[in-house]
Amino acid sequence: MKIVDLLEETYAAITVNKARSSLTILGIVIGISSVITLVAVGQGATSSVQSRIESLGSNLLTIRPGMQRGPGSQVSSGRGSAQSLTQADAEAIKQDISMVKAVASEVSGRYQVTAKGTNTNTQVIGTTDQYLSIKNLEIAEGVFISEQNVKNISKVAVLGPNTQEDLFGEDVSAIGQTIRIKGMEFKVIGITKAKGGTGFGSQDDMVYIPLETAQRYLSGNQYVNTINVQAVDENSMTAAQEEITALLLQRHDIIDSTKADFNIMNQADILSSASSITETLTVLLAAIAGISLLVGGIGIMNMMLTTVTERTREIGLRKAIGAHKSDISLQFLVEAITLTFIGGCLGIILGWVLAWGVTYFTSTATEVSVSSIMLAFGVSAGIGIIFGYYPARRAAKLNPIEALRYE
Repeated sequence: MKIVDLLEETYAAITVNKARSSLTILGIVIGISSVITLVAVGQGATSSVQSRIESLGSNLLTIRPGMQRGPGSQVSSGRGSAQSLTQADAEAIKQDISMVKAVASEVSGRYQVTAKGTNTNTQVIGTTDQYLSIKNLEIAEGVFISEQNVKNISKVAVLGPNTQEDLFGEDVSAIGQTIRIKGMEFKVIGITKAKGGTGFGSQDDMVYIPLETAQRYLSGNQYVNTINVQAVDENSMTAAQEEITALLLQRHDIIDSTKADFNIMNQADILSSASSITETLTVLLAAIAGISLLVGGIGIMNMMLTTVTERTREIGLRKAIGAHKSDISLQFLVEAITLTFIGGCLGIILGWVLAWGVTYFTSTATEVSVSSIMLAFGVSAGIGIIFGYYPARRAAKLNPIEALRYE
């Protein structure tokens, strides 16, 4: 059979019953578009989580007080709230660990912050000058806390953009203004650039003050809540973590590492775990959407079996005048593939539009990848072949004499 004749017969067979063909194609369109949209949502979530974790700092190791437990065990109730780390520990890490690029301790807590009749309850972080680079923060206006501010126990503050807006409004510059924390006045010397909120808290809704100022006037002791360590590069993070662990165990006179009074979180491990979870959810969403594809494939098979029954006499006539089994089989197989191909193309377009709509109307990040489009093409072609093969084979096996007698 010539290709032109094959295509003409396929067109005629599909258009002879437009309503049935359209409904069959619709099943594939819904299935393909669902897969693309849900995969786009999953991949967008993965990228969003990764970017947010990376925005918290580069090559970051976070050291917090509290007993460290093994993987899968219950988190210690004292983790993060115990008092076992000091600024001296941070200085020792900075001096003794060669793979460390920068170190910044922090003392944090939520306080009521007031200014000129306005107030907000926000996170106040006492830290050092290296916190800016470690956390990938940028200054929009003014300056950040300096080393001299820390040494002099200066009462100065740097505000996140959300905190500035809450206290002073959008059109008023906070530089040089005064805020009060626990009744004490702090002079605003800088405003950070907006970074957006994350699952770990918004860095736009914070107040930064010198570390020793926070220890003297807010926490009332010399302990720190967190020591942020930036490794020289990504490949050095694991080795740096091991050396820091050994150093702190020695400084705290702890022989058994399982009884360590601190725990270290590796940013790469957090990123890997978060990505693994979101990727699993993406696969789950795609599998759920894939059920509609299976239903669409069954619809294709049902239509083709109905078509074979309706065209039994035609098949018998063709075989009587010399058509081979392969010609009959190819004819019905091409019809099935054509239906799924049309449905696949429309499904890809609809899926892309739906993914864009999700981002536009809900602000949920979506990411339509080339791999998901190629998957959609492959699935649509596979459905046509798999679910079209049996009807095509059944048509090819019809006895021409019995087919001609069919009423």
